[in-house]
Amino acid sequence: MASTVEGYLAELRTALAGSDPALVQDALYDAEDNLRSAAAEYGNTPEGVIAAIEAYGTPDEIAVAYRDAEASAAVVLRPPKRPQATTWYGRFFGIVGDSSAWGALFYMLLSLATGILYFTVIVTGLSLTLGLMVLIIGVPLALLFIAMVRAISLAEGRLVEGLLGERMPRRPRIAYTGSIWERVKGWFTDYRTWTTMLYMLLQLALGIIYFTLAVTGLALALGLFVAPIVQVLFDTPFARDFSYGYYLYPWAMPFVMLGGILLFFLTLWMAKGIGYLHAQYAKVMLVGRMEGGA
Repeated sequence: MASTVEGYLAELRTALAGSDPALVQDALYDAEDNLRSAAAEYGNTPEGVIAAIEAYGTPDEIAVAYRDAEASAAVVLRPPKRPQATTWYGRFFGIVGDSSAWGALFYMLLSLATGILYFTVIVTGLSLTLGLMVLIIGVPLALLFIAMVRAISLAEGRLVEGLLGERMPRRPRIAYTGSIWERVKGWFTDYRTWTTMLYMLLQLALGIIYFTLAVTGLALALGLFVAPIVQVLFDTPFARDFSYGYYLYPWAMPFVMLGGILLFFLTLWMAKGIGYLHAQYAKVMLVGRMEGGA
């Protein structure tokens, strides 16, 4: 067994090879936190570190425990299975009972606000950091900015997991060991720091697209459904062209309402597809691969 925290983390990473990168990140963070806390009680001596490692368990044991806990949690958190429709129209209309579709739709509506927030943080942080780097205040400002990026990455991951259903880290990435300068170097050389910034910048464009698609789909669906009703009750034309108004024929009203209903279900299917694709994209940008590094 390893005699240092760094060696133990390397062995644990090897033991968890092939596991979900989010699970690996959580396990590494927990291991480092527990080992350093236990070693501190022994005065951070080499003997204390070894005692802390022995008490914590071997990397293989911890890897098995995390995999078992992940499998058990997946069973508990898995939504109850709905009866599978046997027909295409049953599956098509059954989307209304799919929680993942509703979660993705809510994420699309929320993405504009988060996109604006992320873009503002990145642009402001980079501008201030680069502008003040020649001054002594630029260094702590840069560290604060990187810390904010890492915190937002964790928060966005929780949002993605909660609404899109993709397993994301529940712990921050482990702290790099060594002196404060080695830790800072580790932050800046970690490619996930930069992919997270890129994700936050692109989220504004994606948020505009997602929000526009969701609002347009819902508004059109609602408009088509209620337009015939409004025309009958309030004598309001279905459409206007400058000074002209166009009314629906009575025989066309049911078809227009049916079109609104179909568009609503299509919007849910669109949201589910976008939610799945965005979840995979977020996993790559915010978590990446865990092999060979923290």
